[in-house]
Amino acid sequence: MLKPSYLMIGGFLGAGKTTSILQLARRLRDRDLRVGLITNDQSFGLVDTAMLRSHGFETEEITGGCFCCRFGSLVDAANKLTEDSRPDVFLAEPVGSCTDLRATVSYPLRQMYGDDFTIAPLSVVLDPVRASRILGVEQGKTFSPKVSYIYEKQMEEADILVINKCDLIDERQQSALQHALEERFPQATVVRVAARTGTGIDEWQQLLQDAEGNFARSIEIDYAEYGEGESLLGWLNLSATLSGAEFDGNVFLTRLASGLRDRLESEGVEVAHLKMTLTPDSGNDLAVGNLVRNSSAVELSHELAEPLEEGQLIVNFRAEGDPALLKRMTEEELSRLSACLTLQAAVGQIEAFRPGMPVPTHRLAEVL
Repeated sequence: MLKPSYLMIGGFLGAGKTTSILQLARRLRDRDLRVGLITNDQSFGLVDTAMLRSHGFETEEITGGCFCCRFGSLVDAANKLTEDSRPDVFLAEPVGSCTDLRATVSYPLRQMYGDDFTIAPLSVVLDPVRASRILGVEQGKTFSPKVSYIYEKQMEEADILVINKCDLIDERQQSALQHALEERFPQATVVRVAARTGTGIDEWQQLLQDAEGNFARSIEIDYAEYGEGESLLGWLNLSATLSGAEFDGNVFLTRLASGLRDRLESEGVEVAHLKMTLTPDSGNDLAVGNLVRNSSAVELSHELAEPLEEGQLIVNFRAEGDPALLKRMTEEELSRLSACLTLQAAVGQIEAFRPGMPVPTHRLAEVL
């Protein structure tokens, strides 16, 4: 009997990891393979979990810290999925500001649970505009050096670098970014995809399937600088119930994200990822909104088919800025928009904070 495969899909906030994982999961399911998904966040209430479950996938959620710091919870989540649905493939999405995953997750899993799982190469998904700016291929606003340090370390440890959203840039820009990645990070295979349309997903899946286990040494990383980079990020998770006269949920998400984007720009705060879901109180419909850079348009990756009178809103907001500012802006914009549309917005849970210093449960330089 073949051991189930464990695939970890990393990448910075806003890279499109969840959409990429959804595309991979669909293809695996089409091959009659059972798929279990594991999502991860520093806090409660994940947009990613709601979205993946809405597509019928068994999904476990790990909150309160990244995989590396909640290694036991990661193993427990895999065991629970095994008991419930016996997956042939596990797809795991770590926190977008996390790095050093090879040493703190992949290697410990191989050493301690190698009889239970086949550990696939580490993929790191990239937003092409953000990656081009970080590498100096294109000009434009980006993160401070300490946050960029985390971004670059993610690329340095990747076995496969996945240039996502290739439908948003032209061939010249794609080639320039691929050349820069291959020159700077020769350890990685570079693949181009557009997760929203499915372009390139089959090639990526084939790479994952064919690759032998990678037992190279882990990256060297300065945990003090890593921790300082994490501490510059503001984290906000909010859930609220919207109710009132019939309204267009797609318009609501678009206007809420646009209002927050404009306020971020005026405050000089760089957004990492703003993602939201709105779920009606009945049925299986879902709207998903995303904003991944200050200069980008608000995107709806899923739209509600009909207006609604009541629904559950989840907001996950990540930016390089003061979490108290993110909280105030979100509450004010939610209140303003709800009043404009004659809606009631009852906030259920809200948490705003900066991530703490990463303290991995295990760290192995290489697999023995």
